[in-house]
Amino acid sequence: MQIEEMVGQQLIQHQLSITSAESLTAGLFVSQLANVSGISAVLPGAFVTYSAAAKHQLVGVPNDLIENYGVVSKQVALAMASGAQAALNTDFAVSFTGVAGPDALEGHPAGTVFIGLVGPQQYAKVIKVGLTGDRSAVRQQSVTQGMQMVLDALADLKISD
Repeated sequence: MQIEEMVGQQLIQHQLSITSAESLTAGLFVSQLANVSGISAVLPGAFVTYSAAAKHQLVGVPNDLIENYGVVSKQVALAMASGAQAALNTDFAVSFTGVAGPDALEGHPAGTVFIGLVGPQQYAKVIKVGLTGDRSAVRQQSVTQGMQMVLDALADLKISD
């Protein structure tokens, strides 16, 4: 079973909604989750926030946060997830911001990715990962890491089977 199938089935079974705010992954997370039959019951929509302006406009990331920490930061990843969760009133929201490559951004080398996750019971976590490979590989690895974060959160919150 693919990881997105595991995530989707758990969310559907427990009637927990999810959304995403994606920058470097450009909708890949939600696209893969949408492959799960019945996911529309818990996936109301998602955000592709590629630019700093879109991060602010669509999910409410404060401009001063972007100016102070840069778009490739744990602070912006957390704000993206929190903003997406608030915008669609979901149980969970995951965010992806980073450098897919091949060039560095804001002094961060290609493969630097921050993934944020917020959920019930004030659950909030951000991880920083250093990934390798071309743009496509970095994006896919990011999505897999995000899926695993959701599974881990379900277990941490004692929601999973």
